[in-house]
Amino acid sequence: MNRPIRTLSVFCLVLFLALMANVTYLQYWKASSLDQDPRNRRAVDASFSQERGAILVGRTPVARSVPSKDRYDYQRTYPQPQLYAPITGWFNYYNAQSGGCTSCQQMVEQTQNRVLSGEDDSLFVSRLVDLLSNQQSKGGNVELTIDAKAQRAAYTALKQVLGPNGQGSVVAIQPRTGKVLAMVSLPSYDPNLLADHDLAKVNKAAQRLQDAPGQPLTNRAIQTTLPPGSTFKLVTAAAAIEDGLYTKNDLVPGGATYQLPLTSGSSGLIDNEGRNCGSDRIPFAQALENSCNTTFARLGVELGADRLRKQAEAFGFNSTYFDDLLPQAESVFPADANKPQAGQSGIGQFEVRATPLQMAMVAAGIANDGKVMRPYLVDSVQSPEFEQIDSTKPQQLSQAISARTASQLTDLMVSTVDEGTAAPAAIPGVKVAGKTGTAQSGLPSVPPYAWFTSFAPADDPQVAVAVLIQKAPTVARGDIAGGRLGGPIAKAVMEAVIK
Repeated sequence: MNRPIRTLSVFCLVLFLALMANVTYLQYWKASSLDQDPRNRRAVDASFSQERGAILVGRTPVARSVPSKDRYDYQRTYPQPQLYAPITGWFNYYNAQSGGCTSCQQMVEQTQNRVLSGEDDSLFVSRLVDLLSNQQSKGGNVELTIDAKAQRAAYTALKQVLGPNGQGSVVAIQPRTGKVLAMVSLPSYDPNLLADHDLAKVNKAAQRLQDAPGQPLTNRAIQTTLPPGSTFKLVTAAAAIEDGLYTKNDLVPGGATYQLPLTSGSSGLIDNEGRNCGSDRIPFAQALENSCNTTFARLGVELGADRLRKQAEAFGFNSTYFDDLLPQAESVFPADANKPQAGQSGIGQFEVRATPLQMAMVAAGIANDGKVMRPYLVDSVQSPEFEQIDSTKPQQLSQAISARTASQLTDLMVSTVDEGTAAPAAIPGVKVAGKTGTAQSGLPSVPPYAWFTSFAPADDPQVAVAVLIQKAPTVARGDIAGGRLGGPIAKAVMEAVIK
C-alpha cells in the first residue's frame, strides 16, 4: 500500500473513532441533560402529550389528564380549581420538561413531577409492561393527606369572613402523624387557565395573576410570615412551665400595665387593652384566658431571649421541614434580642414571624404530648392502576416539651375556650383547646392580623388548626380579633374532622 492511501486510511479511521466517541458521549453521558434541555422541543412535546397521573383526595381526582383533540393528546384539568389550586399548582408547556424551575414556586404538580409523569424509579415495572404491550406510558397517581370535608369547611368559612378581596389562610394537621388535613389560601385562582394548550392565553392569564393586588399565586399557608401575636404566648407559656418557673396552678405576674426594661434607645409600656388581668399576681389560667400581655411580656423578660428562641426552635422556628410544597418560608424567632425585645417577643411581636403551618404545628405539638411531627401532604404513590406502591411514614421532628408540660398547657387552653377569649371555637359536647391572637402590623395604614390556633378533642386530639386573617376589608378595624374572626373558622374545620 502506497503512502497516500495509508495516510488516507489512518485519517478515515481516526474520523470513525472520533465519530464513535462523540456518539457514545451524546447517547450516554449527555443524554439526560439533552433530554431535559428546554430547547429540545420534541422532548417537551412528548412530555406534554402523555397521560399524566392524577392527584387524588381520597378517591376523587383534584388534578387529572383528559383526552384532547388538538396536537397534544391530553389536557390537564382541575375539577375543583379554587379549592385546591394552592396545593396542586398547575402543569403546562413551560414546565413540562422538568416540572418547573427550582427557584420558582413548586406545588404538587412540580414536587411530584417524576411520579405524575411516570419517570420515577418506583414505576419501572409499569413502564416495562407498557413497553412490552406497545402501549403509551402513563404516569403514576399521588394521593394527598387532605380531608375533603375539612378542606371544604376551611375554604367556605374563611371566604365568608374575608369577603371577595380578603387575604388569609387555614391549616389543619393530624397531631399524631403530621398529616396535613386542610390547607387553604385566599385569594385563590383557577389553574385551568394556566394549563391551557393555547400558550398566548396562558401568558395573559399568568400576567394577570402576577399583577393581581391580592397575590393569589402565593400560598399563604407556607409562604407568608407575619407576627403571630398572642398565639405565640403558647410558646412562652411552654418555656415557663418546661423550665420549672411556673405550673398551671401557680400565680403569675399580672397588672394593667408593664414597663419593659429600659435600654439605650428603647422604651415601651405594655397594656392589656382593657382585659381583666388583675393588679399584681393572677392565676395562670386567667392570664391565658384573657391573653394578658403584661403577664407574657414579663415572662419573656424572665426567661430571656435565648430560652425563648430555644423553645421556639424546638417547635420548628428558624428551620424548614416541609418538602411537599416549595419554597417554604422559615418562621423566625430573632437572634441576639435584648431584654425589652425579649418581652415584646414573648407576646409574639418585635421580629417574631410565623406561617400558619408553623402555628398549627405548635398546637399539634402540644396536642401530641409535646412531640412535633414533620408535616406532610403526600400520603401515598400509586401505579396508573391505583395500586399503592409507596406511602409516607410519620416522622417525629422534635420533642418540643415534655408530656407533663403539654398536659398542663392543654388544660390552660381548654380553660381559654371554656372561660376566655377563645370561646367562639367551643363545640358542644367536645373539649376544645384554643388560643387567640391579634398582632399589630406596625403600620398605621395596615389593620392588625387576626390569628387563632386550637385542637380537638382535647382529651383525644384528632385535628389541630391555625387560622390567619391577614386582610378582611369588610371587617371594621375595631372588630378585628382572633377569637371573633378565627374562632368560628377553626370550629368549622374541627367539626368537619371529628363529626
